Amino acid sequence: MESGQGYWVVIATLLSAAVLAVLPVPHALVWWRPEWVALVLVYWCIALPHRVGVVVALLTGIGMDILEGAVLGQNTFALSVIALLSVGLYQRVRLFSLWQQAGIVFVLIGIHQLICQWVQNLEGVGTQQPLFLLPALSSALFWPLVLSLLRGLRRHYRVA
Repeated sequence: MESGQGYWVVIATLLSAAVLAVLPVPHALVWWRPEWVALVLVYWCIALPHRVGVVVALLTGIGMDILEGAVLGQNTFALSVIALLSVGLYQRVRLFSLWQQAGIVFVLIGIHQLICQWVQNLEGVGTQQPLFLLPALSSALFWPLVLSLLRGLRRHYRVA
């Protein structure tokens, strides 16, 4: 990406993920909602580690904290940690099979969920049930679709 060319694709996908993150879902599916923003961020950190990393995660996290009304820093910290891990692991993750990648995504999103749950427990609003890890499972199951869609966008718009 010379001088920011193609960055609009990254921004547009992160904004789309933020919209998906706050769309209303039926009460029965609330715990199963994938962590769309984290999924998209993980993809871009693995695909373009030299362009998308902790700084993008910090800015995205601040936006998500404001959008969700969370404690300022909750998503910022969680997304920054998984961006740091993703950028550190990108060479290995690229070599894994699709389902091995989904396993890594499960762990990364699980770490994201644990950090958010920890902050919520400090606030006194966290859940005492392990249901907060269900988004990690649904995110891992959606990984093949997200990977295929974002890879197609990246190739179509020649984002490098």
